[in-house]
Amino acid sequence: MDLRLPDELIALLAATGEEGEDRVHGERGGTGTTTPTRDLTPPLTVAPPVDDLLDNVGGWGPVTTAVGVFQLVPVRVERDLALISRWMNDPAVAAFWELAGPEAVTEAHLRGQLEGDGRSVPCLGVLEGTPMSYWEIYRADLDALARHYPARPHDTGVHLLIGGVADRGRGLGTSLLRAVADLVLDHRAACARVIAEPDLRNTPSVSAFLSAGFRFAAEVDLPDKRAALMVRDRALRAVL
Repeated sequence: MDLRLPDELIALLAATGEEGEDRVHGERGGTGTTTPTRDLTPPLTVAPPVDDLLDNVGGWGPVTTAVGVFQLVPVRVERDLALISRWMNDPAVAAFWELAGPEAVTEAHLRGQLEGDGRSVPCLGVLEGTPMSYWEIYRADLDALARHYPARPHDTGVHLLIGGVADRGRGLGTSLLRAVADLVLDHRAACARVIAEPDLRNTPSVSAFLSAGFRFAAEVDLPDKRAALMVRDRALRAVL
């Protein structure tokens, strides 16, 4: 995995004549960590924090879909925990996410991502100003999933749940999956494929992915489920 060095360290190496300058300046991307913001006197500056592994999901902005204006908003535990935990305790959701229980269960799941290296970003899906879904945008090529299929560099995965019962069964999932896959492909130039692995038993979810332009690639045995590997190819974006 590439490492991003702080700007101050790069400047120090250049000033002291450390060998390997070309190698240092060629290291881009990173581990998902960001350079801490500091008060520095000119001429030194520090770049704003960047979501290195997923190209700043929080900055992708809103998009207009067939069902309204939609935006991915990165989760803040203090603001969003109660809502997401309530969704996780819906029996229809709990059957596949297995995160039912007290808020601490959901909180541990969220913090595991938020305090990690940035390879997975939990988000609220906000439609017409109302949070109505939960998403995880993740680096499938850096995930344990990559041991179970022929992963390619920068494969980007999506997990989704629709929160409210009233929002299910009326095509929202299909429209939003297509929109989110398009957001990934629009903002992650290095990503050639969007990946998903819904439980094979979750027929409505598999159907929504198919309707959103994903293709069924394989059945995959994962530690916790037998999954349908779904793929949205950049190369087929215009025809599916």
